[in-house]
This record gives sequence, C-alpha cells and structure tokens, in this order.
Amino acid sequence: MRATAYRHKAVVGLAAAALITASCSTGENVDASAPPQVGLVSTTVEEAPEQPTEVKLIGERDVEVTLTGPIAAKYASATEEQKQALGKPLTGDRNAGARERGVLFQQFQGGVITAENGEAGTPAYITWGKIREAWNVERDADGVPDDLGDNGSMGPLGAPTSDEHPVGDLLVQTFDHGQVAFDPKTGHVAVTVNGKVVPSGL
Repeated sequence: MRATAYRHKAVVGLAAAALITASCSTGENVDASAPPQVGLVSTTVEEAPEQPTEVKLIGERDVEVTLTGPIAAKYASATEEQKQALGKPLTGDRNAGARERGVLFQQFQGGVITAENGEAGTPAYITWGKIREAWNVERDADGVPDDLGDNGSMGPLGAPTSDEHPVGDLLVQTFDHGQVAFDPKTGHVAVTVNGKVVPSGL
C-alpha cells in the first residue's frame, strides 16, 4: 500500500516538474495542480474552389456570350471592380477567338482577357486602361510606333504575362517581351520592349 502511494506521489511530482519547466520556457504561469491541456492541431488542407469551364454573359446588343476555359476562369475569379471596369463582352469574330500564334482573347467594352492557350490551368490576364491603349499601338519590330507594324499580342510586346499590379506609385503590366508602366497621378505611360524604353505612341 505504501509503495503504491509513493509511486503516485512520484508521478504527480514529475508531472508538476514538467509543467513548471514548460512555464519557465514560455514565460507563462502554470497551475501545477491543473490537468495538462492538450490541443488538437488541424492538418486539413482546404482545396481551392474549382473554376468554371463556362461563364455565360449578356454582351452588347443583348447577345449572349459564352466564355470558356482559362478566360472563363479568369472572369469568374475577377473582383466586382474588375468586372465593372471590363463591362460587357464584345461580340463578333474580331472581338473573340485565337490569334495566329494561339493566344486566346475576349474583348470587353473596357478591356480584354487573354490566355496563352486553352488548356486547363493556363493563367489568363486582364489588360485595360492606358496600359491596354499602349499595348494596342501598332509598332515595328523594335517597338517604335509605326502604322505598318503590329499591335496587341501580335506586336513586339507580345502577350500579357501578368495582370496590372502596383510598383511604387506606378501600375505595371508585364508582357512576353517587355512591360508597360502607367503613372495614375501624371497620366504618363512608359513602354519597354526587350529592355529598351520606346515611345508610348499615345
């Protein structure tokens, strides 16, 4: 009977010593008489919601437009502000489809969504405002504005590789071969093609 009592006191003493040691390492007070608290750590990984493969919108002249693939996924994940700025999708072959090099696009009243291809998981990007205007300037192979040059994804800048994002006071969007930077305070637009600053053409 005495051996059992001694063992019980020894176990309680060891538990108290462990709690006191733990409190010393964290700087918190621990009540040695209280039972130890055990917390469960959640290891559940939340999966991102699956993006839709189709989005139906009412375009200009009340024509229904169906966005598909990466363009549908991008529109579905856009903020309300982005959707309002884009406006209604434009209709007709010149406003949606694929460029010769395979870049997919859908024009809107206030911008365009592009993707390198239609494969699932391919990122798509929104281009609008002054950055879009500079991207749409026809340019020669060196990026200099030229009425006989190409624009958009077929031009020397190539297709977008990011959305517009803030860099200091500027809004910047990157492309295959350069970038366009817009200063909202001054309205100044700077275009860089293959590491060289070229006239914006605006």
